[in-house]
Amino acid sequence: MKTVLAFDFGLKRIGVAVGNTLIRQAQPLKVIAAATNDDKFAQLGALIAEWQPGLCVVGLPLHSDGTEHEMTVRCRRFANQLNGRFGVATALVDERFSSAVLPQRRGEVIDAEAAAIILQQYFNDHAES
Repeated sequence: MKTVLAFDFGLKRIGVAVGNTLIRQAQPLKVIAAATNDDKFAQLGALIAEWQPGLCVVGLPLHSDGTEHEMTVRCRRFANQLNGRFGVATALVDERFSSAVLPQRRGEVIDAEAAAIILQQYFNDHAES
């Protein structure tokens, strides 16, 4: 069994979810909001130290036709930074439809819930892992 952290990366906030490969159920954990990248990575480092994940999953935004855009590149870079800074394996998950299943609630931060959907999608797509 290994712990898995998932991230819904955004420029202002990063949603975080947690799960493990035994139970295979994702749960929203927290939202990271910091003014600088250094502050964001300090919070990420603390989470990774606390949870000791065997894998980090990052949502990969794509256009509805599957083509990449600016945020796709940023999310790939974020996944590479997680791997490089913290030495944890990373996986990317297509997040095109993760926001669609969340009810849009005005003014409510749903980034951690989106991260949980991304992680659950990873578990569902990798049932044999």
